[in-house]
Amino acid sequence: MESTSNSFLIELTENQILIRDTIRDFAQKKIKPKVMEWDEAQYFPVEIFKELGELGFMGIIFPEEYGGAGLGYVEFVIIIEELGIVDPSISLSVAAHNGLCTNHIYRFGNEQQKKKYLPDLVSGKTIGAWGLTESSSGSDAASLKTTAEKKGNKYILNGNKTFTTHGASAKTIVVVAITNKDAGKKGISAFILEQGMSGLIVGKKENKLGMRASETVQLTFENCEVPAENLLGEEGMGFINAMQVLEGGRISIAAVSLGLAQGCLNESLKYSQERFQFGKPLSSFQATQFKLADMKTHLEAAKLLTMRAAKMKDDGLPNIKEAAMAKLFASEMAEKAASEAVQIHGGYGFTKDYPVEKYFRDVKLLTIGEGTSEIQRIVIARELLKD
Repeated sequence: MESTSNSFLIELTENQILIRDTIRDFAQKKIKPKVMEWDEAQYFPVEIFKELGELGFMGIIFPEEYGGAGLGYVEFVIIIEELGIVDPSISLSVAAHNGLCTNHIYRFGNEQQKKKYLPDLVSGKTIGAWGLTESSSGSDAASLKTTAEKKGNKYILNGNKTFTTHGASAKTIVVVAITNKDAGKKGISAFILEQGMSGLIVGKKENKLGMRASETVQLTFENCEVPAENLLGEEGMGFINAMQVLEGGRISIAAVSLGLAQGCLNESLKYSQERFQFGKPLSSFQATQFKLADMKTHLEAAKLLTMRAAKMKDDGLPNIKEAAMAKLFASEMAEKAASEAVQIHGGYGFTKDYPVEKYFRDVKLLTIGEGTSEIQRIVIARELLKD
């Protein structure tokens, strides 16, 4: 069976290999036996995230002073990829928790906010959510409608958010809202909300095609009272900061894509060698071999792009274009791999008896979430035209 390589772009250190083996073992023992049970029930396994927190995987990219693991984006990619091989839903949730809510507070929060919220988030004691998307603002994120009006020592939020990952289970939620309607993108600010705040209403849980063990809900704010000290970053910088947070998020989605595609390749190799047609294993037919060869080649290319973006992020280098390229290529590569994996499995690939059916359902989100493929192409072109 194919396994993840340790020779793409950079040689993994002993510590990185240990991290990879630890999360791989955890995923096989703790997650794999429950994958379809969670998927069928759309169950968000909070208990698993607490265990992941105990291993340091809910605070991967955050300093030890806040209880984090003190690792970088290269390690982040390794961990997210390994989880994605077994269950892309869990991989997605770990990526979102680390890369969005927790990262937004870490990068743009003041010291008081970091000390208050980060220890519980990075330990997995609490789950984080991040509210940006609205029913009228998907790819056009700046056209959001949620408002935040300052009254005395509070901000009053009104509006709604859709597709909020962990919106029901999260104790800490970062929400972006308009504070100055006349200032455009520079009139949008970010806030830290806590579950239970007056006027914060958790709406319906989305019944999704895939990624069903990763909770997605609607949030509504009806005169939601948020203390003024919960303004996250400078007033008017919320949208700009959110876009900066999404740069790292693109790397995380690329990593989920790597894991999912690796899972597809693993299952395809196994099935093609065990399944016989016309007296020979499927793997002996050139049509199957070409599919496997393409899957492996495209996967390795996606790994190179993703690890390059992660290394640049760790080195403090500008990586807007590289992160977008990694996300674009890896997600579309994974979509193709999932389709080919089902094709190799034939009719069995269309049943829930084989993992490729779930990969096929899960994969579509990767070309949509955290910036569609079309948005990534816009970002890449814009960066190219700057040169």
